[in-house]
Amino acid sequence: MGRLSALFDPDTVAVVGATDREGAVGRAILENLRDGFAGEVVPINPSREEVLGLECYQDAQSAPPIDLAVVVVPPDIVIESIRDLAGAGTENVVVITAGFAETGSEGAERERQLRALADEHDLNVVGPNSLGIMATPNGMNATFGPEDALEGSISFMSQSGAFITAVLDWANEQGIGFQDVVSLGNKTVLDETDFVREWGGDPETDVIIGYLEDIDDGQGFIEAAREVTADTPIVLVKSGRTDAGAQAASSHTGAIAGSERAYEAGLDQAGVLRARSVQELFDYARALAGLPQPESDGVAVVTNAGGPGVLTTDAVGDSRLEMASFADETIETLAEALPEEANVYNPIDAIGDADVERFGEALEIALADPNVGSAVVVAAPTAVLSYDALAETVIEKLEEHETPVVTCLMGGKRAREAEATLRESGIPNYFDPSRAVSGLDALARFRDIRELRTDEPERFDVDRERARDILARATRRDDNRLGVESMDLLEAYGIPTPQGEIVDDPDRAREVAEGIEGDVVMKIVSPDISHKSDIGGVTVGVADEDVYDAYEDLVARARNYQPDATILGVQVQEMLDLETATETIVGMNRDPQFGPLLLFGLGGIFVEILEDTAVRVAPIGEGEAREMVDEIKAAPLLRGARGREPADVERVVETIQRLSQLVTDFPSILELDVNPLVAGPDGVQAIDLRLTVDPNELDTEEP
Repeated sequence: MGRLSALFDPDTVAVVGATDREGAVGRAILENLRDGFAGEVVPINPSREEVLGLECYQDAQSAPPIDLAVVVVPPDIVIESIRDLAGAGTENVVVITAGFAETGSEGAERERQLRALADEHDLNVVGPNSLGIMATPNGMNATFGPEDALEGSISFMSQSGAFITAVLDWANEQGIGFQDVVSLGNKTVLDETDFVREWGGDPETDVIIGYLEDIDDGQGFIEAAREVTADTPIVLVKSGRTDAGAQAASSHTGAIAGSERAYEAGLDQAGVLRARSVQELFDYARALAGLPQPESDGVAVVTNAGGPGVLTTDAVGDSRLEMASFADETIETLAEALPEEANVYNPIDAIGDADVERFGEALEIALADPNVGSAVVVAAPTAVLSYDALAETVIEKLEEHETPVVTCLMGGKRAREAEATLRESGIPNYFDPSRAVSGLDALARFRDIRELRTDEPERFDVDRERARDILARATRRDDNRLGVESMDLLEAYGIPTPQGEIVDDPDRAREVAEGIEGDVVMKIVSPDISHKSDIGGVTVGVADEDVYDAYEDLVARARNYQPDATILGVQVQEMLDLETATETIVGMNRDPQFGPLLLFGLGGIFVEILEDTAVRVAPIGEGEAREMVDEIKAAPLLRGARGREPADVERVVETIQRLSQLVTDFPSILELDVNPLVAGPDGVQAIDLRLTVDPNELDTEEP
């Protein structure tokens, strides 16, 4: 166990604010502890000498040494109470009391004081505004919930206390047990990352599950979860959306990669399995807590009912798994063992009169097949089939082959005792075949997570000082946006740009065009005009003799479109051959929780319409950059589909990595779009650039 071990395994627990008043939270917590906790329970209340038959102390200084304190006093004396505890040497505190940041400015100041006090005395604080915590090995229920948890190997955290009470009520009925339970509350000191680290080092925790509404430190969470999921699965239900992404919409990336997209990418990179519902959360957890890892994705289905067998097959088709293709020897053996009317192909239908012996023989043959990585036993109740005996047979076959098996014993009371028998051996039973397959799918996904190795981000040789000078231009403007006039920023980080220049008079435009071989592209340059093509702000294929007039025309169109727009000039740029190239976009939007969110996808004018994009949290290495390229639907265009000459994908992958380094090096970059990044057979070229800079953050960055 880690630094929080005393939080879950204390010898002495104090309840600060203990009372015998009916209906009081302080009484409920004290009763829960008194009735189940294996250690000593210490009430603290200056106005009581005894509470519920236990000696009561005036303060922490006069009480016996306290390993864990549960604070349930009025909000205005919480800080004073915790200071008293810290002075007495207590390091672990659970604050039940509400009335902190969730209530307004006064509560927020109180929470700031709590954080400062915890820092000063190095306290481990859960809450405030917490239901409390539980640890089943020592019978500790330090909550004011009505239910004790059953003992098990799942550790559970929740941002909602009400969610915990509802889950425990349901889990007790289902026979699902827990190791530790934590109501996170306001997460003033300890948050989800702390408990992921703690439980990841706990040999008694087989699965970490949680209900979260947000993640405070996305980068820290990814780092911790990646380390933990090498051995211990993490399954989360994440609810709620922030509007940070919606507020960003000044860039294509900001519009597409909102905060919820950041959570999707961040949790995926962290190796977390994300459940879509509470039911799925526990379907995953039950399989992960008790079953061995499948060696392959092939699933065998053994049933006595054709319809449920087809439903199970459909569920496998909807998952990342596949129906196992039986070897010829398996099919021959099944044909010899089963009645002539049985189906010996997958799914195996042992037909309606199948007894336990026939089920067991079919399952034995299926599990021996080299293409089978897991199995589902789907049974409908009949007069000749004993579910209790079938449960024993399934357990025997699983232990013999060490291959994961889940069951779907359909029915009500008839299945209850068999379900309990299976549960004791770690085998989950599901009423719905699709949920059974979902459990196996979670096992296969976690296997892949454990096998995945994330490469370290490469550090390219770049001109960081030059980049900072370019970003500093934002401090000399009325707003904090930069555009194509800052293309040198990309050059400083090794991202190629076409030959060209931004000019502010038509004569200079002609001079620049004459220095570029062939016709040129001309674009209006204004931080106030986002979609230049929509207003006729881009002219393609301009000959040298037409450059002067094209310059005047572009400026006039921009003035007519937006008279108050700031016009920095016109960009005169080398014209690229787009016939053999693909327009892509690479960009970044800085998420408040996870930090720089990289985006890659199909670019040009269709980026926000098609939204064919992949997202990752930076920094990333080559492997993740390559995954981003392969993930988009338009990837075949880059690889040379339908006779097209393949693009230089290696340069695309390198560009994503270089952008990752740029936005990691400079947290002052809030948003950035390179659109389009033209990818052709001879490499890549960044054609257009837009970014938003935080000048205050820039002042703190080293050159």
